[in-house]
Amino acid sequence: MKVVFASTILALVLGALPAVAIEAYDQTLTLQGASFRIQCTNAASENTLTLTPSGLETDNSSISVAVDGIVTGAEVADLNADGSPEIYVYVTSAGSGSYGSLAAWSTNSKKSLSPIILPELAEDPVNGKGYMGHDKFVVAEQYLVRSFPLYKEGDPNAAPSGGSRQLQYTLESGEASWRLVVAKTVDFE
Repeated sequence: MKVVFASTILALVLGALPAVAIEAYDQTLTLQGASFRIQCTNAASENTLTLTPSGLETDNSSISVAVDGIVTGAEVADLNADGSPEIYVYVTSAGSGSYGSLAAWSTNSKKSLSPIILPELAEDPVNGKGYMGHDKFVVAEQYLVRSFPLYKEGDPNAAPSGGSRQLQYTLESGEASWRLVVAKTVDFE
């Protein structure tokens, strides 16, 4: 007991944490007659996410995509109120940054799935300023909301001092896919 306790204290002092088992993700969500089974082993920093739809008129084929991190949650919504739901799967990368990403699809008039693109914050010089990960996602009314702490120059990853930012995205159709577009930015001190 003393050896285990001492090694745990030493690991914490040195900044290393003992390995923690992460459970596989397996959830089914339903909205407007369409269901989505989301599965991910969450076994490593690189995983395969499998989405299996049902209730679509034309194509209910499973989709498998590589994700950088583990699936931490999912929500089904109809952000653009067109009567066809979307599925939003939240992914958190390994490491101290815990960078958030999104795997998402729209049901295209409840017939088949098309990807939804979330632009990279690194490509947004205004909204990406001060961003170093630790994202949280949630659906709120007609928005996908992304929030994260803001870092000032010189802040260590574990100690952001710039407040936080919330980005509210709306869903818009693009040429070949759907796209989430920032509709509103709110900074908190």
